[in-house]
Amino acid sequence: MRARYGERVEASRGAATRGERAGRPEHPLALATLAAVAVGGAIGTLLRAGVDAALPHAPTGLAAGTLLANVLGAALLGALVGWASPRVPGWARAGLGSGLLGSFTTYSAFAVSVDQLAEGRSLAAAAATIALTLALGLGAAAAGLLIGRRLTEEPTARAPWPEEDE
Repeated sequence: MRARYGERVEASRGAATRGERAGRPEHPLALATLAAVAVGGAIGTLLRAGVDAALPHAPTGLAAGTLLANVLGAALLGALVGWASPRVPGWARAGLGSGLLGSFTTYSAFAVSVDQLAEGRSLAAAAATIALTLALGLGAAAAGLLIGRRLTEEPTARAPWPEEDE
């Protein structure tokens, strides 16, 4: 388990930074963390622009690109949290989570899409956008978390494939 800033950590746990190995947690504004978030954010923004270009939408239609990016991002963030927490240094988790996936997903585009639909009198489409985003996003995050946790489990010993009797 990762310590919060100011708490002591065990020197022998997981993939720790030099400060964590010395008994100090990594500062959340360390240069490596900020650089990882900036690089991840740039990559996530470019990926998001690609999704928007591939799936454009009219102001009165369902924003499929926004929905896809938010649901996919929720699944990936869930998997990251489930898998990476004990294994990946804090700066890398921040770069992948807050940087890459934070810029790939967006609440603001979701809110603007719903507002445009409501202003255009497409109340059913606005309600569908809200319902789909919540249901699919929460489901994707839960599935990603489950997958991430499964990836951390040690493989269990399995019985060899049963041979057929001749």
